[in-house]
Amino acid sequence: MSKQYETVIGLEVHVELATKTKIFCGCSTAFGGAPNTHTCPVCTGMPGSLPVLNKQVVEYALAVGLATNCGINQYCKFDRKNYFYPDNPQNYQISQLYLPICHDGWVEIDTAAGKKKIGIHEIHMEEDAGKLVHDEWEDCSLVDYNRSGVPLIEIVSEPDMRSADEVIAYLEKLRLIIQYLGASDCKLQEGSMRADVNLSVREVGAPEFGTRTEMKNLNSFKAIARAIEGERTRQIELIEEGKKVIQETRRWDDNKESSHAMRSKEDAQDYRYFPDPDLVPVWISDEWIERVKAAQPELRTEKLARYESEYGLPQYDAEILTGSKHLADVFERTVAICGKPKEVSNWLMTEAMRLLKEQEQEPEDMTFSPENLAKLISLIEKNVINRTVAKDVFEAVFKEDVDPERYVEEHGLKVVNDTDALTKTIEELLEKNPQSVADFKAGKEKAMGFIVGQTMRAMKGKADPAVVNQLVRERMSR
Repeated sequence: MSKQYETVIGLEVHVELATKTKIFCGCSTAFGGAPNTHTCPVCTGMPGSLPVLNKQVVEYALAVGLATNCGINQYCKFDRKNYFYPDNPQNYQISQLYLPICHDGWVEIDTAAGKKKIGIHEIHMEEDAGKLVHDEWEDCSLVDYNRSGVPLIEIVSEPDMRSADEVIAYLEKLRLIIQYLGASDCKLQEGSMRADVNLSVREVGAPEFGTRTEMKNLNSFKAIARAIEGERTRQIELIEEGKKVIQETRRWDDNKESSHAMRSKEDAQDYRYFPDPDLVPVWISDEWIERVKAAQPELRTEKLARYESEYGLPQYDAEILTGSKHLADVFERTVAICGKPKEVSNWLMTEAMRLLKEQEQEPEDMTFSPENLAKLISLIEKNVINRTVAKDVFEAVFKEDVDPERYVEEHGLKVVNDTDALTKTIEELLEKNPQSVADFKAGKEKAMGFIVGQTMRAMKGKADPAVVNQLVRERMSR
């Protein structure tokens, strides 16, 4: 009988905080920008320059810690993590080892077997390194220090996850909490949320953990899931062949769907950590903690419950709408204007989601204003346009944020309520289609649908379907 293996996974999640300036200097944290333009003597590690802590970084770290049930180290300080690498200009990174700001927290995820708590060992503040750009044409490496000194929190989980599904659920949960707090946009494709996966396997029932490897270079949930599956298989094959798993850092190549060794895994002593002599310890008062707690917004779990009770939305709708903070904001602001929660939900969940999928965009990329969506809903309510036309108008609102009232006026899209014109069109169609009339009189309702469709086409979709149905029925019944 073949052996059964269990995968043990812990994550180190780096989150780039949404501050306007870097952690220890006043340089911009904006994404993009020409190389080395968001830099100064502090973030390029010039001798004699001194770091000054950005208070907003502490606020964001505190907010995330409180939202993930962490204890707070009210006396915490920064340490130097020494390593020599071209994108690290000081030859050390300012981080927290001995007294991180948050410790011993947890978040709850939904799994196939029910709810499960994933422990958070600690959350610490640190600075990001620069970025190496490998120029194969010139056969050299260039370094861009724009990202150097961008504030990060590192969220270190306990090894509590057992599958790729649990890992993705945990990351989704963290991402939503952090986005709702406004602490980061958590865009994996821009590197503002990055996860390193620590993974080992052991025989089911074994008390000891196996030897773990760490996988880097994971910038999408799909890549993370594939990397976990790939590394699990690789380690099991080594064990089955009687070989040893080596503790090392591996780089995942998503195109080849395989990983390769980068370096042997360092332990804390290899970094020769010591307290940073240029930064004073941080003292977090009870009042400061209370102030951050009081400012915490409504998080997804509470929003879900409120959408069901206050707006009477089905659970499915509420889950989709709260699955993105931006989507939830658009929903709430539109409802505040028009007072029609189910109608707003329907437009966002069907048409908005369809267009996002077509354009391969995320809800965060939506740029139309809630005011214009509310105006569109009002035009339908007042029967100024019908729903068929409204879909085309919504597409224009979605793509260019046009004013729907002006757009309907300029494109002549108002409902045709001229019954004389409608009656004339219907009678012409009935004359051309005597068979449809005969079929209808013989009890075939579908025949009427054909004439209704032809009428709507002749009116270019601008007639009121209810009026067209009524007139066609009257004329065909004669």
